[in-house]
Amino acid sequence: MPVTRGFGIVGAGVIAAIHADAIALLSKTGLANARLVAVTDVAADAAAAFAAVRGCSAEPDLGALLARRDVEVVCVCVPTGLHAQIGVQAAKAGKHLVVEKPIDVSLEAADRLIDAARAAGVALTVISQHRFDPGLVELRRLLDDGALGRLVLGEASTKWYRTQAYYDSAAWRGTYAMDGGSLMNQGVHYVDLLRWCMGPPAEVTSVCSTQAHQIEVEDTALAIVRFASGAVGTILSSTATFPGFPQRLEVTGTEGTVTVEDGQIVRRALAGDPGPAAPASGAAPDRSAAADPAAVDVASHAAQLADLLDAVDTGREPAVSGQDGRDALEIILAVYESSRAGRPVTLSS
Repeated sequence: MPVTRGFGIVGAGVIAAIHADAIALLSKTGLANARLVAVTDVAADAAAAFAAVRGCSAEPDLGALLARRDVEVVCVCVPTGLHAQIGVQAAKAGKHLVVEKPIDVSLEAADRLIDAARAAGVALTVISQHRFDPGLVELRRLLDDGALGRLVLGEASTKWYRTQAYYDSAAWRGTYAMDGGSLMNQGVHYVDLLRWCMGPPAEVTSVCSTQAHQIEVEDTALAIVRFASGAVGTILSSTATFPGFPQRLEVTGTEGTVTVEDGQIVRRALAGDPGPAAPASGAAPDRSAAADPAAVDVASHAAQLADLLDAVDTGREPAVSGQDGRDALEIILAVYESSRAGRPVTLSS
């Protein structure tokens, strides 16, 4: 009988439900023998309600959750600006870490978290579940095989829609200290995917603005990227594009182009192997994260959790490491700096 891996969740908000569903899916699909053991939240009634629905314990505080010996992995599902604070405490308690995106709001905080996990000898993964989407897996295979030739252009687009009520639903939303803007919160996924596919950036030039919301951060960001390889790219992220559209990644090389929308390849044109121009991927879902923060397919989350557990068992780095999370954050912060300064910003990575 395989050992059951116990998970604890810190924070009982919208994204915590996705993590709980992903944990349940691990055992259901045979990816791993896992169960949700406990949840905690600064709002005790929220934790109690969450626990009642999920059939787990509600702990009164973080210390109580971390003291449980049956909690091996902690999912950090609190506001972004608290990720490192909570994650460092969990690492020191010997818990492996699943940290929601982005890793935090500053590189200093990201480094504290990465260093704490390393010092404690625990595994750390930052959620970038779209790396496990079928279309991204196939795109990465094509890139690794050299099927696209020398990379020329990469385009990452997140054109989503969030109402003012979404930002008003919690005091931390739409703030620099705890959340960041559309690029930090929503666009980060495809920033990570762009870097994963195109390699490290050398320079960004950007414009950020607040177009449609009463918030202190941007709801629209545009950036031009020069990659270390010599390729160029664009990043677009907005929560002001009604009614919301699929996230899109397009990679072009000297031998072809592949376009991915919401995790599925919608166009593949390769000189060496043209294949179908638009592979059938089924009808678009009625609900999408483009307009609904809770409408997230949990399968890729579950795959990333399974990868973390395998990394723990085999002693390797998770497929999406703390450093990967830091790399995506570095790009986002460079975009913000470029917009504020009105000039290109050079990246070190």
